[in-house]
Amino acid sequence: MERRRRVERLIAVTRYLVEHPCQLISLSTFGEELGAAKSSLSEDIGLIKRMLDREGEGWVETVPGAAGGVRYLPELTGAGARTLVASLAQELSHPARFLPGGFLYLTDILFTPVIMEGVGRIFAGRFRLFEPEWVVTVETKGIPVALFTARALGVPAVIIRHESRVTEGPAVSINYLSGSTRRIQTMSLPRRALPSGARVVVVDDFMRAGGTARGMHELMAEFGAHVLGTGVLMATREPENKLVPDYFSLLVLEEVKETGPELKVRPAAWLEGG
Repeated sequence: MERRRRVERLIAVTRYLVEHPCQLISLSTFGEELGAAKSSLSEDIGLIKRMLDREGEGWVETVPGAAGGVRYLPELTGAGARTLVASLAQELSHPARFLPGGFLYLTDILFTPVIMEGVGRIFAGRFRLFEPEWVVTVETKGIPVALFTARALGVPAVIIRHESRVTEGPAVSINYLSGSTRRIQTMSLPRRALPSGARVVVVDDFMRAGGTARGMHELMAEFGAHVLGTGVLMATREPENKLVPDYFSLLVLEEVKETGPELKVRPAAWLEGG
């Protein structure tokens, strides 16, 4: 009977932690809900922590003291990260994804929650130690990447628009050169979206020359924000020197011929070697 109670308790605690990422929960809360002593719960949490660490699914942090507790910090590392990115590389190399003009169809991948959840956890593992306060992207395809990264980090997402909206109050707007569309565009963010001195991570779905990412960096400078890092789902191999030199990508688009459906997508070097 005791063994059964412990199994049920382990399932209940694990489920709650995973469904409430980055939320600090006191052992007293678990004790009241499950009718268990703190010593038993401490043993359970130790077991859960080892299991998550072994599977590369993140880690459990214990905060000591009267106001402390335990929280789950979701990440995807090791074999789990390599498997996800390798499967994406294979899928995105399919000739059916070729679009006229030398583009690659990504929309279905970006709006598949189970995939973006894994992508967000990989980015969280990369950027968590920088202690970001916001995740920033530009509409529209960068939104799923930003939302799932923000969830894994336990911070809000901020979405830059291409045009300001009167319903959002005064805004800051800048012009930038998009590497994908090869034309000058506008990005805008309401003044009240970020406080001065905000610590942000910039993410996006795709980077060619880095014009959009650079535009986001410049917009963040207008807000006095500190950009701690830049993450993209996919970057092209060429041009090698991007307008944002220090960036983190999961996939590399090696080749796409404008005249035919030949695609080659591979995992980024850090994943191939990890």
